[in-house]
Amino acid sequence: MDADWEGTTKATIQMTEVPVVPKSGMGTLMSMGGMVAFGALMIFIAIATENGFFVVPALLSGVVVFFGLVGLFTVGPNEAKVLQFFGDYRGTVREPGLRWVNPFFTKRSVSLRVRNFESERLKVNDLAGNPIEIAAVVVWRVVDTAEALFHVDDYNDFVHVQSEAALRNLALNYPYDPHVEGEIALRSHTAEVAEHLKVEIQERLVQAGVLVMEARISHLAYAQEIAHAMLQRQQAGAVIAARTMIVEGAVGMVEMALDRLSHQKIVELDNEKKAAMIGNLLVVLCSDRGTQPVVNASKG
Repeated sequence: MDADWEGTTKATIQMTEVPVVPKSGMGTLMSMGGMVAFGALMIFIAIATENGFFVVPALLSGVVVFFGLVGLFTVGPNEAKVLQFFGDYRGTVREPGLRWVNPFFTKRSVSLRVRNFESERLKVNDLAGNPIEIAAVVVWRVVDTAEALFHVDDYNDFVHVQSEAALRNLALNYPYDPHVEGEIALRSHTAEVAEHLKVEIQERLVQAGVLVMEARISHLAYAQEIAHAMLQRQQAGAVIAARTMIVEGAVGMVEMALDRLSHQKIVELDNEKKAAMIGNLLVVLCSDRGTQPVVNASKG
């Protein structure tokens, strides 16, 4: 039992596309035309001579024409025909045009065109446990027709399901926003996240004979129940970052002013006056409102 199961598994894994180039269908079509003309001639002779013997070759030519026409098929651009003989895989035809094969072969069409789809908006938790909504666009095409038809039940449905599973797993591995400097996050590192998503989807679809050409996030947002709170958090972070930059710039300007006053000896300032000057400059530079000058008119 175990040996049979192992053999079946190996046979499934080793099934890959076998390219075949069948005969051109134009020659067969012309031959069938000749057979039709021959059959018509035999029927005409049978009627003219009232001899039923000539009906037999006419019927035989009709049978030959029937089976000849059954074996004809067309292959369009970016299309493949998978051939089977009583369930046995016999090869794949990729060259476009009119072709002819054994009339007992069954022919299944597989599109080789590039396809794309957008997943549903999934509600999952990110690495930090915050509920988010995420969706992705996946661009793919079939590269191995045998694997696509015989390794999975429905390769189109398989691509959709596995892509959504990979997207869920991706969201669990990254935070929505970076919490420390340099941390890869869904919103800030779109290229790295897209490459990770593409690789993970490809790993899941390799057994289905599918090549993932592109995968990227098309929708990303916090879940509705926490969206307002997280927006306030983002706004607060932006305010803090802006204030930090303002303070750093103000300190640099104050330092530059003191250095120039000291270097050019415009005025001599003791420590107390320097402290007062620093305080006044920082208030002016860091304030988010226009400052009003105050003139000290008192006489010492």
